[in-house]
Amino acid sequence: MRQLATFAAFLLVCAHLDAQEPAVQNPPELGTVRWQRDLSAALQASTKDKKPVFLLFQEIPGCSTCTDFGAQVLGHPLLAAAIDHSFHAVVVRNNVEGVEGKVREKFGEPAWNNPVVRLLGGDGKDLLPRKNGVWDAHGIAARMVAALDKAKQPVPAWLRLAHAESDPAVERAVFAMHCFWEGEAVLGALDGVVRTHSAFVDGAEVVEVTFLPAVLSRAKLTEFAQAKSCKPVVGGAVKAAPANDQQHALLGTAFAKLALTPMQRMKVHAALTLGTDAKVWLTPAQVAALETAAAAPKK
Repeated sequence: MRQLATFAAFLLVCAHLDAQEPAVQNPPELGTVRWQRDLSAALQASTKDKKPVFLLFQEIPGCSTCTDFGAQVLGHPLLAAAIDHSFHAVVVRNNVEGVEGKVREKFGEPAWNNPVVRLLGGDGKDLLPRKNGVWDAHGIAARMVAALDKAKQPVPAWLRLAHAESDPAVERAVFAMHCFWEGEAVLGALDGVVRTHSAFVDGAEVVEVTFLPAVLSRAKLTEFAQAKSCKPVVGGAVKAAPANDQQHALLGTAFAKLALTPMQRMKVHAALTLGTDAKVWLTPAQVAALETAAAAPKK
């Protein structure tokens, strides 16, 4: 009975999505993605617009692996936005029979299984080889990027941020400069830098940089920093600067009111400081919220 009641609520939400775009109230296994149920319709749409199909086989209600996947991956704000924007998202319950059971059998998926995501072209064929056990944000983001590349579709900037920001293989470096506000901007704009933090070492202003060595080597980061009058710091205790010194250019702007991930904040701050387009790092919903805030009369 719990299974039927939970999924009945889900179907009710899906039935009204196109008409009124309500807040998503999915079962916990499905995060905040706006799911479709009709795979055939999704494949037809994919044939026309070339967006891949994000096909999820999921146990509903499910075990902790299923609910964790819903919360941490399908509930990730940037991943959910990318799934909604760049894919046709379809969910198939792997613990029921009927139409969904036939779809599961067609794809050779086991029943009562942990989550499996298949990324399809409009012909219903896998764009990437099926892979089991991909239940983390970084792994799913990597496969989403690869599928979009294979389909020759644009990869949203915020999806690339989600991929980089969720990568656990990071290193840290500290650089001193005359102004850590400027240091945060010039270093935060670099590809491969995932986070910057204003701080002090022995009273001197520094920026602590978290970066991906696979994308940006320590040597290249140091070379660029030195070209911008930022000197590497070795040793000394790093003491965080006050909150109003973190991403200072954001303070008082409409961007500061948005629910941004740490890497989004870094990129937006860098763009505002350096005079480039900060909106490229926002999801469509965030852009709409920003424009609504900008249009609202000031008190």
